[in-house]
Amino acid sequence: MNARTAILEAAADLLATSPIADVSTRAVCEAAGVGAPTLYRHFGDKEGLLTAVVDHGFEQYLASKRSAKPSADPVRDLRDGWDNHVDFAVKHPSYYRLMHSPSVTSTPAAAVEAHGLLLAAVERVAAAGRLRVPPPVAAEMIMTANIGVALMLVSRPEMYDRETSVKVRDAVHHAVLTAQDTVDGQDTETAAVQLAARLRQRPDTRLSPGETALLHELLNRLSTKH
Repeated sequence: MNARTAILEAAADLLATSPIADVSTRAVCEAAGVGAPTLYRHFGDKEGLLTAVVDHGFEQYLASKRSAKPSADPVRDLRDGWDNHVDFAVKHPSYYRLMHSPSVTSTPAAAVEAHGLLLAAVERVAAAGRLRVPPPVAAEMIMTANIGVALMLVSRPEMYDRETSVKVRDAVHHAVLTAQDTVDGQDTETAAVQLAARLRQRPDTRLSPGETALLHELLNRLSTKH
């Protein structure tokens, strides 16, 4: 392990157990076995260190997401994505708490990428005719619920377990997904969501940009129940 990684790991471990979500650079240096000049050379100052810790955690999280290969079943991929998210949190509780700490005031670029990967997965579900709400809405619902469950698992393991995660996952997915046997008998909302997703995947060149924009606006209205 190089000095930079040792400092990041030490800072994450110390911050995760700090009752005030703070840690001194001296304590980090002692835990990592390096001198203060090494820390400042790599991170500039304490704020730079904390930002790097959060970014490092997200990079570890994204490694598996980026390498995941889509299967022929987008709904299964969505379910597996939820479970993999929880697996990461349980295996890396220190990083996970920091990644979603209220003290992180700016959204890391890696967090935006993670949301984009989820949205892409949801778009595949929509194109298959299995989504009952617009993809951005489904992605927001899934991500917030997934993070909430994962945080409870790592923060209150004596109260919540993996079965809790499965129950919440299935409840959220039930709210945003349609059953396989209803694909051929879709309601208007689901059909609109599917057509919009397919047009995003494969734009129809017979339509002008203005016509395409108008069609998406109409489909968005039809995909929302009032």
